[in-house]
Amino acid sequence: MFTPNGLGRFVTRRPRLISAIGLAALVLVGIVGAGTIGALSLNRFEAPGSESMRAADALAGGHSTGNPNVALLVTARDGTVDGPGVAAAGRALTAELAARDGVGDAWSYWSRGGPETLRSEDARHALVLAWVPGDADHVRGDVLPGLAADLTRTDPAVEVTVGGGDEVFRNVMEQARADFVRAELIILPVTLLLLWLVYRRIAAALVTLATGLFAVLGSLALLRIPLAFTEISTFASNIALVMGIGLGVDYGLFMIYRFREELAARPGDVPAAVVATVRGAGRTVLFSGVTVAAALAVLLVFPFPFLASFAYAGVAVVIAAVVGATVLLPAALTLLGHRVARRTPVNKSAARWHGFAAAVMRRPLVLGGTALALVLMLGAPFLGVRFGLPDDRVLNTSAPVRVMYDEIRASFPVEEADALQVVLPASADGVGRYAAELSRIDGIVRVDSSAGSFTGGRAVTAPSGARFTSAEGTRLVAVPSSQRLAADAVGLVEDVRELPAPAPALVGGYPAELADYRDAVTARLPLVAGLIVAVTVVILFLMTGSVLAPLKATVLNLLSLSVMFGALVWVFQEGNLSGLLGFTPTGSIEPSIPILMFCIAYGLSMDYEVFLLSRIKEEYDRTGDAAASVPLGIARSGPLVTAAALILATSFATYATGDVVFLQQLGIGMALAVLVDATLIRGVLLPAFMSLAGRANWWAPRPLRRLHRRAGLTEEPSPRPQAVAEKVRT
Repeated sequence: MFTPNGLGRFVTRRPRLISAIGLAALVLVGIVGAGTIGALSLNRFEAPGSESMRAADALAGGHSTGNPNVALLVTARDGTVDGPGVAAAGRALTAELAARDGVGDAWSYWSRGGPETLRSEDARHALVLAWVPGDADHVRGDVLPGLAADLTRTDPAVEVTVGGGDEVFRNVMEQARADFVRAELIILPVTLLLLWLVYRRIAAALVTLATGLFAVLGSLALLRIPLAFTEISTFASNIALVMGIGLGVDYGLFMIYRFREELAARPGDVPAAVVATVRGAGRTVLFSGVTVAAALAVLLVFPFPFLASFAYAGVAVVIAAVVGATVLLPAALTLLGHRVARRTPVNKSAARWHGFAAAVMRRPLVLGGTALALVLMLGAPFLGVRFGLPDDRVLNTSAPVRVMYDEIRASFPVEEADALQVVLPASADGVGRYAAELSRIDGIVRVDSSAGSFTGGRAVTAPSGARFTSAEGTRLVAVPSSQRLAADAVGLVEDVRELPAPAPALVGGYPAELADYRDAVTARLPLVAGLIVAVTVVILFLMTGSVLAPLKATVLNLLSLSVMFGALVWVFQEGNLSGLLGFTPTGSIEPSIPILMFCIAYGLSMDYEVFLLSRIKEEYDRTGDAAASVPLGIARSGPLVTAAALILATSFATYATGDVVFLQQLGIGMALAVLVDATLIRGVLLPAFMSLAGRANWWAPRPLRRLHRRAGLTEEPSPRPQAVAEKVRT
C-alpha cells in the first residue's frame, strides 16, 4: 500500500526550510525557464522519410533547388508589371534576392522566360520566388527575419511584400509567443480572483496560484533536458502555461479542500491535518498526475517534433505540478494553518451536490438518458469532419503576410509557389509524354519540364533542358489552380502520384509535404487512442480494484471529447461564430491540433474522474453501501471539480481572443470539454451509470482482485465533513 506518511511528516517538521527552498526554486526555475522560450524551435509540418521529403532531398542534392519557401509579391505602383521601369525593378529584385546569404535559388516573372502564371490577371502584380535550404530554425530564425526586413519596401516603381510558406509560419510562431505573454497577463489575475471567490481566503488563493505558477516555470525549466537532444516547438510554451496553471490550481484546490476537512476533524492540530492530507489527497494527486502524463506521453508515438513537443511539455508540467502540490504546498499549509480554513463550518455546496446526485440516481434512465442525448447531439457535427492542410488563413486578416496571400488568391488564377515537384531518374525516357499527361489532370494548369511547358496536353513552349535536368535526373513542375488546391489539395497530390510515370517518380512540393504529414498523423490515430485507453484503464484499476470502473471512465471521457470535437467542426470547419472570433474558415481542420486536444482533454477528464472515484471508493470502503457511497463521494469532490473546471476553462478560454486559429481551437475546444465534463458527464452520467451498475461498479474477477490486493494503491479514509454527515442522516 502506498501511504506517503514519511513525506507528510518530513514536510510538517521542516515547513520553513521547505518553503524557503521552494521560493528559491521558484526564482531559479523562472530564470532557467525564461531561457527555454528562446531555445524552442520553429517546427515544420513534415513527415520524415516520406516521399515528399525524399523528393526534397533529391531536388536539393541533384538540382540545387527546391520547393519555393520564400515569395515576394511585387506590385506596380503605376501601370503594369510589364512596364520598363517595373520590369527593371523586378529583375534587380530577383538578382538581389538570389545574391542573399542563405538563398539557394531564385526566379521570377521577369526571369526564366517569364511564365505568365507568375503574373496576376490584371498585370498589376507579379511574384519572385526563392528556395532557402535548411531546417525550419535556420530558415525562419536566421534567414527570414533579415530578409523580410530588408526586402519589404516601397520604391518609386514597385511595392514589395515578403511571404512564402516559411514566412507564414514564422509569423504564426511569433504571434503564438505574443499570445503566450498576453494570456499570461490575463490568466494570472483572473485565476487569483476566481480562487479568492472559491476560498474567501486570500492566503489560500495565493498559495494555490503559486502552485500553478511553479508548475508553469518548473515545466519550462524541465524542458531544458529534452532540448539538449531534440527540438521542441514554440507552441510547447503555450501548453506549459495553460496546463501548468490548470493542473497546479486543480491539485492545489484538491489538497486545500482535503486539508480543510482534516483540520475540521482535528481542530488545532495543523501538522496532523497536513500529514493526513498528504497521505490521502497526495496519493490521489500522484495518481492523477501519472494519468495525465501517460495520456500526453503517447504523443511520442508520432515521429514528428511538432507533436512530440507536447509530450515533453505535458510530462514536465505534471512533474512540476505534482511536486508543487505534494511538497511545497503542504509546507505552506503547515505555516498558514487556520488562515486557509473555511469561514463557515458547513459546506452548502457539498450538500447541493449530494442532493443532485441522489436525484439522478433515483431516475438514472430518464436523467442519464437526457444528458446522453444532449452530449451526442453536441458531438454529432464531428461526423462531418474534414482534415485539411493549414495555410496563411490560420492568421488574423490584419497580419501583413495574410493580407499578401488574400491578394494572391484574389488576383492569381494559379498557385505557382505551391507547385508540385516531380523528380525522375536520369534514365527516364518519355518525359514529354508524361508532362503532357500530367497537364491533363484536373486542377493542373501548366507543367514545366525539359521537354517544354504543357497545358491541357499540348506543348506551349519549346524544350528547356538546362533548367530541369542534371546528372542526377530530371524534374517537372506541375502548377495547380487555386480552386483545386483550396478544394482538394490531398486529392490533387494523389492524382499526380497515381499517374503512371516513365520511371520511378518522387512527388514533392508543399502540398505533397502537408498531405504526407496528414496521412502519417492519421495513420497512427488508432495506435494512440489504444495506448491512451490501455494505460488509463490499468492506472484506474490499480486505484479502484474494479474492471468496470475504468471502462466506464473511458466511455465517459470519449463522450466528453465528442462534444469538443463537435464544437471544432461546427465552429472552425463550418465557420459558425467566425465573425465573432475573427477567423477565416477553410472548410477543414488541420489534424495534429485535434490529436493534441484529444490527449490533453482525455488526461484532464481522467483527472476529474480520479478525484471523484477516489472519494466514492473511499466511502464504499468505509460503508460497503454501493448506492449511498456515490452521492457522498460526489458531494465531497463536486465543489472541488466545479471550481477547478471553472478556473481551467477560463484559462483555456483566454486563447479564444488570440490571433492564431490553432490556439483559438485549443482554447474554445478545451474550455467546452472541461465544462461539459464537470457538469453533464461527472454530474449526471457518472451517477446515473453507477446507479444502474450497483455493486458491479467494484467487481473484478478473483485473479485480478488478488493482483489488486498485492499491487493496488488504496487511500485511507478521512473524516466525513459535517455537512455531508448531516445530509446522510436526513
